[in-house]
Amino acid sequence: MGNNDGDLTRRGFLKGAAYGVAGLAGLPALGRASKAFAANDRIQMAVIGCGGQGTGHLQNLVNMSKDPNEGVSVVGVCDVYDARKERARNISQARVHHEFEEVLARPDVDAVLIATPDHWHAPISIAAMKAGKDVYCEKPMTHTWQEAKGVRDVVHSTGRVFQVGVQSTSEDRWWRARNWIETGQIGKLLWTKTSYSRNSREGEWNWGIDKDAGPKNIDWPRWLGNAPKRPFDPDRYFRFRKYWDYSGGIATDLFYHQLAHLQVALGPEFPKYVSAHGGIYVQNDREVPDTFQVLIDYPSGHTVLLCSSMANRLSLEETICGHEATLYMQGDGFRVEPEEEFKDKHQKMTVKERPRLDHMHNFLDCVRTRQRPHCDVELAFRTMVAISLSVDSYRSRKMMEFDSEKVECKTPAKPLPTSIQK
Repeated sequence: MGNNDGDLTRRGFLKGAAYGVAGLAGLPALGRASKAFAANDRIQMAVIGCGGQGTGHLQNLVNMSKDPNEGVSVVGVCDVYDARKERARNISQARVHHEFEEVLARPDVDAVLIATPDHWHAPISIAAMKAGKDVYCEKPMTHTWQEAKGVRDVVHSTGRVFQVGVQSTSEDRWWRARNWIETGQIGKLLWTKTSYSRNSREGEWNWGIDKDAGPKNIDWPRWLGNAPKRPFDPDRYFRFRKYWDYSGGIATDLFYHQLAHLQVALGPEFPKYVSAHGGIYVQNDREVPDTFQVLIDYPSGHTVLLCSSMANRLSLEETICGHEATLYMQGDGFRVEPEEEFKDKHQKMTVKERPRLDHMHNFLDCVRTRQRPHCDVELAFRTMVAISLSVDSYRSRKMMEFDSEKVECKTPAKPLPTSIQK
């Protein structure tokens, strides 16, 4: 898969590092940048969605812009809440917008960073790419897998650079593990487990609510977009991850992280069967479950187990299990443990990471070079299919079957009411 173990500098991103030369065959070529970048040209970016995550990205980009070697500037910010617009203005000194369409109409904007609630990811990503902008979209890729398919189609038709903000997919250990698996060094791939758990007295995603916030300073109809129309509800606005209309809860917030970097290592497959289990066992102020477990079966004969609770922080050790050896993933690499029956063939060892561009620098380099980023649309789409089907499975109480040839779900999930489950 290309030279995934090679050292990288910020300006020395290896072409095709995400897929390798062979993996690029058959994929549409990326389009040209909206302008040709000279060595010292700055990529001019706008941030759409200036809540907690968006503000973090904005501050990082502003800090980067102060270094002339970084080659990036923030020229626009956009939000529907007046207080967040003012905060973004103070951080960036950039032009402030209320409508994202205003941002996309600007010829001086090369790329946008989207950090809105999940239900806006697809509409803004599609509009941005059609307007000739490259896109860094926060995870999850979209709200549903059907929306993700639409985004993928537009990436292919426009040739824009599209990166989903799963920072861990830029950690070199996953690319080294991919090489380990592909070269048969753990034998037949069998099953993988991972988890992402938290605990709090107040309940996960119960972020603070601004006491002065309301329809007078939040454009509530605009924020709802295509979601079901409802009277203004500060809990839905400030704590959107608790509600099906705008999020998939644990699945889209946390499991998307875990499965995306696993997909780097495990290889390019769509799921075949997805089943999800769990419920609201403690945190009764929400629609999404506080405890959630998912099983994903892949056509090659491999199962992924995702486990999580927002009411107990115990987590599983992240492992990739083969017939001949197991990889225990660690913060700076992974540990290889051969099975007893194959100790004559494999050695116990520790494999360390090597330097690789971080996620934002990877995106910016790809804007310049038109190469594919670490979490490009194909990786992001395959991940979104499994994650979205886990939500459908939980809500319908059915096992979901996916046809990777036709790229469609063979088990339609009946729509369920979105009121809070008690």
